Amino acid sequence: MDKRYLGIDVLTAARQRIAWTFDTFRKVCVSFSGGKDSTAMLHLVAEEARRRGQKFALFFLDWEAQFTLTIDHVKAMFDEYADLIEPYWVALPIRTVNSVSQFEPEWICWDPEKRDIWVREIPEWAISDESYFPFYAHAMTFEEFVPAFGAWYGGNDLTAILVGIRTSESLNRYRTIMRGASGKKSMFESKIFTTWSGNGIYNVYPIYDWKAEDDWRYFGKYNKPYNRLYDLMHQAGIPLHNMRVDEPFGSEQRRGLRLYSVIEPDTWSKLVARVNGANMGSIYAGMKGVLGGIRIEKPEGRTWRQFAEILLASMPEKTSEHYSNKIAMYLHWYKERDYPQDIPDTQEGDCGQKDNKPSWRRICKVILRNDYWCRSLSFSPTKTENYERYLKVMRNRRQLWKIF
Repeated sequence: MDKRYLGIDVLTAARQRIAWTFDTFRKVCVSFSGGKDSTAMLHLVAEEARRRGQKFALFFLDWEAQFTLTIDHVKAMFDEYADLIEPYWVALPIRTVNSVSQFEPEWICWDPEKRDIWVREIPEWAISDESYFPFYAHAMTFEEFVPAFGAWYGGNDLTAILVGIRTSESLNRYRTIMRGASGKKSMFESKIFTTWSGNGIYNVYPIYDWKAEDDWRYFGKYNKPYNRLYDLMHQAGIPLHNMRVDEPFGSEQRRGLRLYSVIEPDTWSKLVARVNGANMGSIYAGMKGVLGGIRIEKPEGRTWRQFAEILLASMPEKTSEHYSNKIAMYLHWYKERDYPQDIPDTQEGDCGQKDNKPSWRRICKVILRNDYWCRSLSFSPTKTENYERYLKVMRNRRQLWKIF
């Protein structure tokens, strides 16, 4: 897609989008991670809010297993803008993917059953009471919690959730925002930097056209505080565009696990004891061909289908059943359409991000990546309260389909 230049710099454009957001929406909430992008966005939102004498909500989901420097920075930002914000520092048991283990493919931050091995204690100012939010269910997934929070905060008012992501950071983020240009997402007033998320809630991406360098120009020129973790990442030799601040065990984020042992060894020792597979992930996540990297290989003399069956048989029973259910749905969908006999063992472009071409090699890549919810096969997480029912349904369907 061709870029269309606006004739202004990205900082001016971001300020205009934020001003438009305050003009347009009755409620404004900033989703904050402590990273460079959301920090730059927070400063700009606070600047506009102070000019107007208006408050906004500041939402931070505390993952427990995070750098101490990040937590220190987040606390400093909550304090810096205390007069402008409605604070929502959330430290509740939230379930999310753990892509470094097949024995614990998901983990629950702040799990009360594992309090004796928590990486750190819950901050006294955080929301940790499980009855605080009426929509909250114990160990609900991140994908369930975030939109539910937005709907709860917004009530019946038109609400903007400002999110500091940039299209240049990844293909997935580019698609999230730019699909509006092809009519594949609902926007507000045809603004490309907005996405409807239901119930009068819109995500707003005011810095979507920034580059990483723009963050640092902004911090330097205006002397704005930022997460000092980035200084240590730089000293550790991490390239500018590879610096990430996020929960550590996702399929993309796990590549930064080794930094914990380098930057905060005390935190790392606690993290290894806390989450299954953390040390393995730190060793292998950055290697090509390992954990479902760009290039994968199968055993000599085996087909990709046979390799997939070997991988499933090697897993813990519960994890194997989970993947088998997803794969059975995937195979049945294509059987009813383009591949009545079986999907190809491999085909050109089957492991690319652009084309969703089915193959057994693609399935193997999903398994090797520990892509627990099989997003690369176009699935999304099953809601917590529906999962047991889903398992029963899938057992019956697999018998009917005679798949696995």
